[in-house]
Amino acid sequence: MNWSLGNLTWIVFGGAIIGIVARLVMPGRQHIPFWSVIVAGIVGMFAGDALSGVIGVKETGGFDWIRHGIQIVMAIIAVALGSKIFGKKPTA
Repeated sequence: MNWSLGNLTWIVFGGAIIGIVARLVMPGRQHIPFWSVIVAGIVGMFAGDALSGVIGVKETGGFDWIRHGIQIVMAIIAVALGSKIFGKKPTA
């Protein structure tokens, strides 16, 4: 992977968008801080990119719909996990 400043900026920006989309797609209310939605989106981008490379659909002709779909699914999983972690309220 190319680690240029432009590429890292796109990962953060795209991760934020994918994280927000993942949170909007999930049913119900998620008790997760906004910063962790962005982190979940970034994790989803990296995990989806890696998974699409493993199954051989990382680079396709035109827009990479399959890769981006996998990234969104991975971000949904990351947001769900974050909601489980941050959703636990201490009992007093």
